[in-house]
Parts: sequence; structure tokens; C-alpha cells
Amino acid sequence: MRVPFIKMHGLGNDFVVLDARDNSLPAMTPQVARALADRRLGIGCDQVVLLEPSETCDFRVRFFNADGSESGACGNGSRAVALLHGAHAVVETAGGPITLEPLSGGAQVDMGSPRFDWDAIPLAYAMDIFAMPVGWDVLQSPMAVSVGNPHVVFFVENADAVDLASLGPVIEHDPLFPERVNVNVASLAGRDHLTLHVWERGAGLTRACGSGACATAVAAIRKGLAASPVRVSLPGGDLTIAWQPGGTILMRGPANESFRGTFAWDDYA
Repeated sequence: MRVPFIKMHGLGNDFVVLDARDNSLPAMTPQVARALADRRLGIGCDQVVLLEPSETCDFRVRFFNADGSESGACGNGSRAVALLHGAHAVVETAGGPITLEPLSGGAQVDMGSPRFDWDAIPLAYAMDIFAMPVGWDVLQSPMAVSVGNPHVVFFVENADAVDLASLGPVIEHDPLFPERVNVNVASLAGRDHLTLHVWERGAGLTRACGSGACATAVAAIRKGLAASPVRVSLPGGDLTIAWQPGGTILMRGPANESFRGTFAWDDYA
């Protein structure tokens, strides 16, 4: 069985997109997702994105990390899907419904409302999520927020100087986070500008993380460090995040199609 795929990226955060809305595919498994994501033996990507029919929305989107685990949200992947779909859509995700709007060269995504309850993020036990009394080496007192998937956000003087490749996996797998966590390290470049590095749960360091940009902008606005809209600069480029307390998060940025091809499903199962 040969399966068509579309290779896409948002700011270098890359995806293998499988469209099963009209033609069903065998069930996606962690093994298949890991094999497709392998950059030496597979197609290679940070996430596998699967489009399926939905009973409640225009269609359903599922996100699988490079380690095979499934994520509730992916901002860059959502923009790629908006570009591929080519029209306004409300889509079902494991993190809740989101709204896609393609734009010239990219898309705007309404990511829904952030969640601040400790058990919605989730954390292993109750604590102040706005200034968590925990730390790991130079990273101290983060804020936690869910934007469909769990994030902790650290504000530091110089995000570029933090060894996130070492600290990221330690924090991701800390027992405080029963579903693991995405780790965001940001520094302020102005009231409307942040510099950000992200260790993604299940994927590691990536050139960009859309949900991480959303979580970090929300944290900065909630703490009074920044005002909406916020430009978030990641190694792969910039995103614009708009959010007002009580509202939903609007993310705007580029997305690109790289190439298309086919693969034999049984080679990866």
C-alpha cells in the first residue's frame, strides 16, 4: 500500500502530513510515527501530522512527535495544515477545537483559550502556577500554562546563553509533570518583542515551536512583562502572538510546503 505524503514546515519546524480525510489509512502507531520521523531511515520530521474526518468539526488533526508520542496541539503544524487546506476551517484536535485561516505565505490560527489551573496543565500536585516554587540549575520559578499541551516558561536575561539541550530533557521528564512538559526559555527584547528557545516534549530542540510561542507570549502578558501583540523571535524566524486576558490566542506566521512523495506503509509498520 503506497501512501502519499506532503512535507511541510513552519519556520523550520518540519512535518510529514498524511491526509486521510477522504481515503482511510491503517491505524497510526507510535512505531510508524517514529519510523516516518527518523531523519536517516525515514522521511524525517519533528512531527507527523494526520488529517482525519471529524463528526464535530470540518476535520480532525492529530500530531505525533518524533518519539511516537501524541501531542494535543502544534502551532506550526496547524499553520501548515491551514496552508494545505486553503480555506477557513474549524478543526478538532486532542487539545480542543482551533480555527485556521490561511494567509498569503502562511496562516493565522486561533489556538483557543489558555488554561492556568494546575490540574489542567497538568502538574502532579497543586501549586502557584504563576511563580512555581521550583527550579533546575539556572532556570528558576517558571510559569506553567496549557495551550492544548503543557508548557513551563522561564524568563531569563539571555535566553541564548542557557544550555537548554542539557536542561530541557531533565525538566521534560521531571515527575512534577505527569504528561511531561514543553520547556520555554525567553528573554525580553522590548515590551512587544521576546527571544525564545524551546525544548519540545517528544521532539527535543527545534527551530520553532508555535504552541511554545503562544504559551510564552501569554505568560509575558499575564506577568505584565509585555503587551499584546507580541513578536516572538525563534531560531527559525518570527511569529506574532495576540492575546487579551479572558480571550483566545491568535498566532500568525509563515508556513511552507517543501515537497510531496509516497511511501510503502508496510516498510514503516
